Amino acid sequence: MIKKFIYLEWKAFIRSASFGKNLAMKIIIGFLMIYFSLIFVAMGVGAFYVLKEMNLEPLVTVNKFLIYYFLFDLVIRLLLQSIPVLNIKPLLVLPFKKPVIVHFSLGKTVLSFFNWVHTLFFVPFSVVLILEGYDVIRIVFWYIGAMTFIYINNFLNIILSNIDRLFVVFVVLILALAGAQFYQLFDITTFTTPFFQNFYNIEGLFLIPVLVLAGLYVYTFKYFKNNLFLDAGLSVKQDVATTENLSWLNQFGTLGTFLKNDIKLIKRNKRSKTTIFMSVLFLFYGFLFFSGGIETYDKPVMHLLAGIFVSGGFLFVFGQFVPSWDSSYYQLMMTQNIPYRGYIMAKWWLIVIATIISTILASFYVYFGWYIYLTIVVAAIYNIGVNSHLVLLGGAFTKTPIDLSNASGAFGDKKAFNVSAMLLTLPKILLPLGLYAIGLYFDNKNLGLALVAGAGVLGFIFKEKVFLLIEKRYKIEKYSTISAYKQKS
Repeated sequence: MIKKFIYLEWKAFIRSASFGKNLAMKIIIGFLMIYFSLIFVAMGVGAFYVLKEMNLEPLVTVNKFLIYYFLFDLVIRLLLQSIPVLNIKPLLVLPFKKPVIVHFSLGKTVLSFFNWVHTLFFVPFSVVLILEGYDVIRIVFWYIGAMTFIYINNFLNIILSNIDRLFVVFVVLILALAGAQFYQLFDITTFTTPFFQNFYNIEGLFLIPVLVLAGLYVYTFKYFKNNLFLDAGLSVKQDVATTENLSWLNQFGTLGTFLKNDIKLIKRNKRSKTTIFMSVLFLFYGFLFFSGGIETYDKPVMHLLAGIFVSGGFLFVFGQFVPSWDSSYYQLMMTQNIPYRGYIMAKWWLIVIATIISTILASFYVYFGWYIYLTIVVAAIYNIGVNSHLVLLGGAFTKTPIDLSNASGAFGDKKAFNVSAMLLTLPKILLPLGLYAIGLYFDNKNLGLALVAGAGVLGFIFKEKVFLLIEKRYKIEKYSTISAYKQKS
């Protein structure tokens, strides 16, 4: 039976209309996975010797920071890890046993990259500990206890993925604990370090997280099995409809009509609401770079990078998925006498307004100096003049539908912030950094900022010509986009 499910999954993958795009992206992501795998292996092998050179006891030191390691892992999962499930509805009318369906779906999560990549740290680290004279059996117990927490996070992600607020709770919890420890107000590691250390010191203690993991699996299994009905867990929740006028936008004609639709879409749907939340998070991204706490980030080029993300959070999160936001009714739109120029222009104005608002809200970075805020303003000019056009042009090739009616998962049916989306942002980042690097080459940071701002101004000046190219590309890709949006899985 499991072989049948694997066969169906493979057929669904190769028969997808976006198979070529998905395959290319998976290859790129594969190289990225290899890169991070090598980093984890290097960390696992080198951690012992680096900590020894710092006159620290390696195992105790690693145990001290495991609490942050596991919390950060859970946040990353809530943010990036999709919940792999089968297309269950067709299977319910076939002679498949429900326990088999649920076990296979949960088993797919166990094999996730987010789980096994951690073994590339813990296994080499454990091997080095054994080679350095630590007790073999006790290290094995410690390893089992530590890895059990990774799989506990896996099932917590499944259980908590329907609760949006918990993502914020975990982020705030990590920041609060780290801040309290940094300022010596409260040190959570005082309580957690002995617990993790006792996986090594006390035989059998590792069974506590193992039992917790078993309980989580049973709970998750029963929950999905009990809701494996078309009229229960798979039914769409009906919400009370509310109407909004927004008549003041009528003065802008067709542009105002599209803007009203976009504003209503953002306010009414879970997936699109996430863009607002993520844009707010991007506002605080600059603290990693401007505060000087991390020496590697405290460089002019990195400051510009931070400025691009601080001012362009909405651009990257929302703009990456134009026109996928309208995929559920895109076919209907294309049957109407709707000018592409008005449709694209509305998206552009929405991105520009959000970028301006983000730049104004980011004015608190003046605390780190006026030059820092000037860098953010210059990055905003570039985002408006160049990156806004690039995201809209990239939208012509975006053929992944978004199901706005699907409220499963903290970020909707597909995560609003994912690795694929981030990979598509690379060309939008490298170009301004290259322009800024020219100024640094001549030992003139002001020249670098002037070049970046100049590129943004030129993009704004030639906006009409650029929009002609974007409009032409959307028309060329029109029918392939409609075909891809017809696929629901």
